[in-house]
Amino acid sequence: MSLLLIERQERVLHITLNRPDKRNAFNEEMCRLLVDTIAGAQNDPHVGSILIDANGRVFSAGMDLDEAVSPNGIEASAIHEDLFSLGRISKKPIIACINGPALGGGLGLVAQAHVAIAAQGSLFGLTEIRIGLWPFLVFRCVEEAIGARRALELSMTGRLFSTQEALAWGLIHQVAHAFEVEDRAAAIARDIAKASPEAIGMGLEYVHGARGKSWTQVGELAARLRAKCMVSADFKEGVAAFHQKREAQWPSMPAAPYTTSSPLASTGSDVDDKPHFEGPE
Repeated sequence: MSLLLIERQERVLHITLNRPDKRNAFNEEMCRLLVDTIAGAQNDPHVGSILIDANGRVFSAGMDLDEAVSPNGIEASAIHEDLFSLGRISKKPIIACINGPALGGGLGLVAQAHVAIAAQGSLFGLTEIRIGLWPFLVFRCVEEAIGARRALELSMTGRLFSTQEALAWGLIHQVAHAFEVEDRAAAIARDIAKASPEAIGMGLEYVHGARGKSWTQVGELAARLRAKCMVSADFKEGVAAFHQKREAQWPSMPAAPYTTSSPLASTGSDVDDKPHFEGPE
């Protein structure tokens, strides 16, 4: 069974976690495929946004505990570090569609998304403490998304929290009925993919570059990128389209027509039929 389902729908790279029988728990192969797929999209002009969702009733239960307790479990930390740093380095907007519980590493993946929309009734949690572990690898991205004190409390208690709490804290941006969450997320991904690729790219360059900088340094970065953006062909086209009351035709966007494509990459195969006990991280 393919661990990921990958296709491009117009300018949206659609990635689906596909271990529903394992509650979409992350094994090393799935992590590597996810990281490689998103890395491969970074310089692809035909990808305007990346949409991540999951098959089954669970978005992701976290890491695969069978693999974690194996002799190679600790060695997988490097790819986990890459996975939970995607949001800080991606030049393409990442949209997450959460259709069920997102626990441990599943929550970490949600925290990496630039836009996240969840189905009503979805649950979230940093539940590693329940199995005698601390969420070392996901703590930073969750802390960045919801704040240090809240991330600490969730890590110590291991409690589950609701979509309404996740919305109030800024972990997710919208809540939708379960029957419409996929359509809503896909529409957001398509709308973002239609925006100026040059402006989106420079915007994410600003967001990533501003982290950890002083007020003055961030101001200098903003001024430099704004000046670059305002002399771009996309900005000139955007202003002209506004005045002419028409849809902009961005010069930085490839002119080729887009149609739904077949899978774009090898998605891996899960050949281990042993029972797995998925858990957090």
